[in-house]
Amino acid sequence: MFYGYGYFSYLLFMLPVFILGLIAQSKVKGAYNKYSAIRNSKGLTGAAAAQMILNHYGISDVAIMPVAGKLSDHYSPNEKVIRLSEGVYNSTSVAAVGIACHEAGHAAQHAEGYVPNKIRTALVPVCNFGSRYGILIAFIGMFIAALANMAYIGEMMIYVGLALYGLVAVFQLVTLPVEFNASKRAMEVIESDGLLYDADEIQGAKKVLSAAAMTYVAALATSVANLLYYILRFTGNRRR
Repeated sequence: MFYGYGYFSYLLFMLPVFILGLIAQSKVKGAYNKYSAIRNSKGLTGAAAAQMILNHYGISDVAIMPVAGKLSDHYSPNEKVIRLSEGVYNSTSVAAVGIACHEAGHAAQHAEGYVPNKIRTALVPVCNFGSRYGILIAFIGMFIAALANMAYIGEMMIYVGLALYGLVAVFQLVTLPVEFNASKRAMEVIESDGLLYDADEIQGAKKVLSAAAMTYVAALATSVANLLYYILRFTGNRRR
């Protein structure tokens, strides 16, 4: 009963967030394609823009390097390196400036000890464990609960497994302020320091970062939907 009906109901349960994810990806692709074709009027490359953000925050120990791939941009706090994709590092597009400045915003968060960023980093190892083994633990608990004199232990294992799996949603929730704040820092410096001074260019950079932010909202919705599904399935199984 759990495996058959559960699989079909899972597809129905996840359909809305799947559609949301497709919409988010479509918006990112559309915004990136549009504004990566528009050159900023200052001729500023993504790498140069990221460096200007670092200079604004007085950060001198973070390197900026190119990395292969499309939209593979990221900041590595352990290495103190901003890696910008091929379409961003040397590009003078409006999209490149927005994306590069966003990644530099993460470097600024790290340098200032931004609390949500610290929480997210601390959650990584336990979230990795929970995403891999949380549901497995709950499944094992379900079978143990069916054994004589083992119901309590089995139920506790179910709750522990679900709690571990639920940390994935917590991680995605904490990720939202981290990503929003990095974009906020980026846009504030872009405007205050005149990295982009044309109103249309500034608006374009905002649209690129707003579209990217929607993917994190979609990821949170997916994590929550997954968690609610498994809670309903496991607790429903126990009540029947």
